[in-house]
Amino acid sequence: MTADSAAGVEAVVFDLDGVIVDSEIWWDEARRDFAAARGKTWTEDDRVAVMGANSRQWSRTMRRRLGIDDEDELIERTIVDAVVGRYNREGAPQIDGAVEAVRRIAARWPVALASSAHAEVIAAALSATGLEGVFRVVVSSDEVKRGKPEPDVYLEAARRLGVEAARCLVAEDSYNGVRAARAAGMTVVLVPNSTIPPAPGTRELAHAVIDRLGDLDPALVGATGAPAADG
Repeated sequence: MTADSAAGVEAVVFDLDGVIVDSEIWWDEARRDFAAARGKTWTEDDRVAVMGANSRQWSRTMRRRLGIDDEDELIERTIVDAVVGRYNREGAPQIDGAVEAVRRIAARWPVALASSAHAEVIAAALSATGLEGVFRVVVSSDEVKRGKPEPDVYLEAARRLGVEAARCLVAEDSYNGVRAARAAGMTVVLVPNSTIPPAPGTRELAHAVIDRLGDLDPALVGATGAPAADG
């Protein structure tokens, strides 16, 4: 028996923001600037309220929490344009070894990207990191009914990969992301982001925790997060 088959891992699914690129803070800064331009304050509690939501959800939540009259579509467009603009001006906010880890894993397993980000932001991130064409499947939560912590985006990624959810390994950095992956029936490894750390309880919810994405070896993670048996 090989290590791969012992682990039961047939595909690896990555989150984007906070796992491959250190962009969570960009989203937060764009929302803070948007709020400040309207005389409002975007707080840490507000950030938590939109973590993992798709564009429809977070734009609606922003309007409600800020108490503003802007249309949801305008809010979404403004924030997305701000984040894409930063990618275009500054390139990708790097996480040490993350892009190399994705390439290494993609050389051995089918890989998918399952992100809460808008499709334009995903495209900008993949272009900036040079990862265009690496992922067999790319899914935005905007393409499914519900964002994280619901499992929709992960289930859609597995469907497009043609792999059972239980055979998928997920790399995530947030509480809602870990919840979504677990709700999909997948094994989830937490890679905590140092810029915006995961909420309390996230480590306990994940099947395994690693310090950096470069340490991820899907062959050593079993279906319940335990180390795989030797081949």
